[in-house]
Amino acid sequence: MISIQGLRVDYDTVTAVAGVDLEVHEGEIVGLVGPNGAGKTSLIKAAAGLIEPIGGRIVLAGADMLLDPEKGWLHMGYMPDFSPVYEGLKVWEYLEVFAVAYRIPMQERMGRIKYWVERLNLNSKWDECIQGLSRGMRQRLVLAKTLLHQPDVLLLDEPASGMDPLGRIDLREILKERAREGVAVLISSHILSEMDELCTSLAVMEKGVFLVSGTLADIRSTLRSESRLHIQLIPPVESAIELLEKWPGISGVQAKDSHTYTADFSGGEESAADLLAALHHAGARVSSFSREPEKMESLFLQIGGKEVS
Repeated sequence: MISIQGLRVDYDTVTAVAGVDLEVHEGEIVGLVGPNGAGKTSLIKAAAGLIEPIGGRIVLAGADMLLDPEKGWLHMGYMPDFSPVYEGLKVWEYLEVFAVAYRIPMQERMGRIKYWVERLNLNSKWDECIQGLSRGMRQRLVLAKTLLHQPDVLLLDEPASGMDPLGRIDLREILKERAREGVAVLISSHILSEMDELCTSLAVMEKGVFLVSGTLADIRSTLRSESRLHIQLIPPVESAIELLEKWPGISGVQAKDSHTYTADFSGGEESAADLLAALHHAGARVSSFSREPEKMESLFLQIGGKEVS
C-alpha cells in the first residue's frame, strides 16, 4: 500500500505540498486532479523518493522511503510525465537495461520483456532505436519499463499524455488488471472522463492541499451535485408530469418529444427509487428511467473554481 502522512515539499520560498495525508490500499486506484501548479507532480515525485520533503512520512509496500528508499524502489513502478529515455538503444535493449536494474532473474528477463512488448503493441518496434519512436510509442515503452518487475505500487504522473485513443484504452485495462491483482495505484491525469471510469477514489488538489477526497459518489454527495433524469412514459402522461413538477429536488422538467422527458435532479439513489415507485403508484406507465450524474468537469469547477489539469 501507499501511506503518506503530513507530507510537505518546499522549493525555496514556495510550498508545493502543504502537509497532506493520503492512503492507497491494495487494489485501489486513486486519482490526483487539480490545476497546473497544484502540487500533484511534487507529491508523486516525493512519494517515489526523487525529491526530499522537508516533513512527513512516506511508506511504500512496507518500505520507509525516507529511511530506505532502495527497498521501496524494488517494489515501486514510477512513470513521470516526460520520462527520459536512452535514444540510442533499441526497444528490447532499453527494457533489458531496466530488467537488470530491477534485479529480475536472468532466466525470466526475456520472457517478461516479450510479454510487455506484446501487451503494449510494441512488437513491430522490437529492433528499432528509441530515437525513431513517436511520443505515444515512447509512452508505451516507458509504461512497459514501469510494469516489467511486477511492482506492488504504481506511481504514474500523466501516463496517458501523448497516447492515442487505443493506447489510453490499453493503459486503462492494464491498470484495472493490476488493481485486481492487489497493486496500489496512484495516478494523476487531466483526462477527467477517464479518471471517472478508472479510479476507485479521487483527491482534488490545489495550492498544495486536498480540497476534497473520496469516491466520486462521496464527492457528489458532499457537493449535493445535480444529475439529469431521463424518463420515457407511455401516454397518458399528465399525472406523471404533475408528480414530477411537484417532487422535491426536481426542476426544469422538459419534454424532448411526446413521451420522453428530462429534468434536473438533486436527490440521491434512494430519492430516485422513491420517485420511480411514486410514478408507478400514480398509475404512470414508465418504459425507461435513468439518472445521468453531473459531469466531472462541472464538479471540479464547483470544488476549486478553476479548470483542472
